[in-house]
Amino acid sequence: MAIRVIRTKEDPALREVALEVKKITPQVRKLLDELAETMYAAEGVGLAAPQVGIAKRLIVIDAQDQNGLLKLINPLIIERKGKEKAPEGCLSFPGVVGEVERDEIVTVQATDPDGHTVQICASGLLARAFQHEIDHLDGILFVDRVTCFISDENREVGREEA
Repeated sequence: MAIRVIRTKEDPALREVALEVKKITPQVRKLLDELAETMYAAEGVGLAAPQVGIAKRLIVIDAQDQNGLLKLINPLIIERKGKEKAPEGCLSFPGVVGEVERDEIVTVQATDPDGHTVQICASGLLARAFQHEIDHLDGILFVDRVTCFISDENREVGREEA
């Protein structure tokens, strides 16, 4: 395996819309493994392929819950309920934390590495991570959704500095 370089801040790869994965190949499975290894090395909760410069609809998430490590292909939010604001960060914006409003509960449909369709209903951190990582697949960054920056290297900042 290999730990990939995580793209940061204004890297153009972060704004690309990822392409649908049409076939699950050994290379796709290897990339999911490398995404997971990279996420764990960076001490993150989730990582999307565009964050390592690959415009494919692949994400990994480990919210440290009963679901364990999730490796998902072509994830799609099919149901949303409620709203909540909470602090959020991103491996592509080290040291930056901002308040983001997200759906409280989401149901995600995706394909697992074995080609099975899965549906996961999530709340809390997992729901937030799903929304955050799926945004990455659409070229949307968490700083686009921040209502108030809480911390940038431990200092209070305002929205206009994004």
